[in-house]
Amino acid sequence: MLDQKKFFEALNKNGVRFFTGVPDSYLNGFCNYALANFPKDNVIAANEGNAVAIAAGHYFATKSVPLVYMQNSGLGNAVNPLASLVDADVYSVPMLLLIGWRGQPGTGDWPQHKRQGEITEGMLDLLGIPHTVLEDDDEKAKEAVDAAASFACTHKTPYALIAPKGVLAGDKGNNKDGKYPLSREQAIELVLDTLPKDTVYLATTGRATRELFFLRERRGEGKENDFLNVGSMGHASSVALGIALARKGRRVVCFDGDSAAIMHLGALTMQSKLCCPNFLHIVLNNGAHESVGGQPSAGQLIDFTAIAAACGYRTTGSPVTDGEGLVNALKALEGTDRAAFLDVRIHKGLSGKLPPLDFSHAEAIQNFIDGLNGTGRR
Repeated sequence: MLDQKKFFEALNKNGVRFFTGVPDSYLNGFCNYALANFPKDNVIAANEGNAVAIAAGHYFATKSVPLVYMQNSGLGNAVNPLASLVDADVYSVPMLLLIGWRGQPGTGDWPQHKRQGEITEGMLDLLGIPHTVLEDDDEKAKEAVDAAASFACTHKTPYALIAPKGVLAGDKGNNKDGKYPLSREQAIELVLDTLPKDTVYLATTGRATRELFFLRERRGEGKENDFLNVGSMGHASSVALGIALARKGRRVVCFDGDSAAIMHLGALTMQSKLCCPNFLHIVLNNGAHESVGGQPSAGQLIDFTAIAAACGYRTTGSPVTDGEGLVNALKALEGTDRAAFLDVRIHKGLSGKLPPLDFSHAEAIQNFIDGLNGTGRR
């Protein structure tokens, strides 16, 4: 693992002193160092495209080269501003991209990272963005930063540094707080206990998928009514909406995360023009990017409930802050005439007890589809 202090010294020596992006587990050490040491010059963005645009604005205002950090899955969110804002043929913005390389060929990563890992370098090539793969060697990393910053400044274009597993990682820690009594797992289980047994559940990227999966195992329940959105961060609620619109006779619940909901907040506006009373959107809100290290999000700084209400959801008017409040809110929103929304405030902190989520995606999705279409086992 690289020495974070030396890595940042190399960046600073090249005038790179502003950082923005979306935290990633492969960049956990980097992200936490930036958070601790550059609190005023580190902006955790809503999504990766947002970060590229923020970085562009910083360059326009200061003429100094910014750095945008992301997991390689976030390249999809960043393509538009990379190609149509900062490209050399548009406004020609120099910046460094620091990209965590999930799914690197030959590393045996999970299925949701495989394709993105295979195409990461090819995507950068198609965008005309030169790149260097960082090695776990402080001197070579310094040389890579020097070369990348020099190229970006000379050619006024982005340059990418790709970080394989372990190169810029660090201790995720637990980051537990006692702000609210409920954990994510407890909140999920209360919903399972309260709603009908045939309710369809979708869980967002990260810990929610694992906790739903292993709760079912612990309770001795089948998983045919569950969809685990192991990739595509921020899109679980849209998948849930598509199902709810097509299966009006089924209750459909999305267990979302605050960072995931913020990443594609525009999805909430769909309720302003749709009638989908069987859809319940629950944001499990701990105000953190917990799965990748606990870096803060804006989740508990904004009023999700007011936003959702303005977008056409039925709400209870305020966030849920404990177990009794959650059960009462679920009952209050039963039988509403439109989609419903709950902001459930939970505390930060990982249980540390859950094994990796290892299952057959092909088998799971077939069972889920069969269950939705009434063709499963009886």
